[in-house]
Amino acid sequence: MASKNVVAFQVVTFCICLAGANSVDFSYPAVFNFGDSNSDTGELAAGLGFLLVPPNGQNFFKTPSGRFCDGRLIVDFLMDAMKLPFLNAYMDSVGWPNFQQGCNFAAAGSTILPATATSISPFGFGVQVSQFLRFRARVLQLLQGKKFDQYVPTEDYFEKGLYMFDIGQNDLAGAFYSKTLDQILASILTTLLEFETGIKKLYDHGARNFWIHNTGPLGCLPQVVAKFGTNPSKLDELGCVSSHNQAAKAFNIQLQAFCSKLKGQYPDANVTHVDIFAIKSDLIANYSKYGFEQPIMACCGYGGPTLNFDSRVSCGLTEILNGTTITAKGCTDSSVYVNWDGTHYTEAANQYVASQILTGNYSNTHLADKMPFLL
Repeated sequence: MASKNVVAFQVVTFCICLAGANSVDFSYPAVFNFGDSNSDTGELAAGLGFLLVPPNGQNFFKTPSGRFCDGRLIVDFLMDAMKLPFLNAYMDSVGWPNFQQGCNFAAAGSTILPATATSISPFGFGVQVSQFLRFRARVLQLLQGKKFDQYVPTEDYFEKGLYMFDIGQNDLAGAFYSKTLDQILASILTTLLEFETGIKKLYDHGARNFWIHNTGPLGCLPQVVAKFGTNPSKLDELGCVSSHNQAAKAFNIQLQAFCSKLKGQYPDANVTHVDIFAIKSDLIANYSKYGFEQPIMACCGYGGPTLNFDSRVSCGLTEILNGTTITAKGCTDSSVYVNWDGTHYTEAANQYVASQILTGNYSNTHLADKMPFLL
């Protein structure tokens, strides 16, 4: 399918879904986001002091924006749906950042469990929550002087705002490098107890509206297939690594149980669980139906088909390997690719996922009283 037709299809689909979203209660004065690279709008780059290079950011921003993507993320499209500006990263201090309608604490590589010496990101979920608590306390101080009102949220926004979460993917994916599948499945409870600790702290400081994404099909990422899918027997019918998707499904079952428990503990809280796994799995399985041509192969990478991924060289970078200079280059048309760089989704895929979220068909607000694996 021609790229122009793809874009037209996606824009129409997204606009239809926005109309549907506006007919339901998806209106909040501010958003406070926590997570990993799926929703990082510049936090890790600012926090560790590095710059992403082109072709990252090539489509919408026309320059690298701190997002590991060719353009916008799911969270950007959701902010559009709420008629709110894109979220500034908490630690990005350049460019007159405005936090009046929210703040983004998500950092690429982050985990729910505390970071270790080998972690990509030192900003685990507990640290992100602590950053929010400092942000909130500092905002309340500034509001007393009324000098910075136009830059920070009003006090009531901390209760009326939406608290969004998309984290847990790295806990699972990283564990496969040192643990068996059974060990990973057994560790999910500990991971979610850490998540519960952070959620409780937020609730105790006024958070009442929780929007929680489950994790996607990890086994379908080119990075995972390249490392763990060299044996065809390890792959499913879509070409995804079965063990990783099995772990993701187990995590998601227990996450939904946690959401049910959370609603029971805090009757005055609004808890929405969003099935990202179902949306992304359907996209990969039926990619051509939605205007895509490549469901798994990375757009920006090195190596060519079938994965176009080499862990030794990241998107946009040049390395010398065995005396040969290689560069991970972007593809000609990222709008027909689901995967951007081996780990992250393209803007086109993010736009499609957001459009499905906004239909409400994948959200569960009235959670069942009883779920398996109740925490």
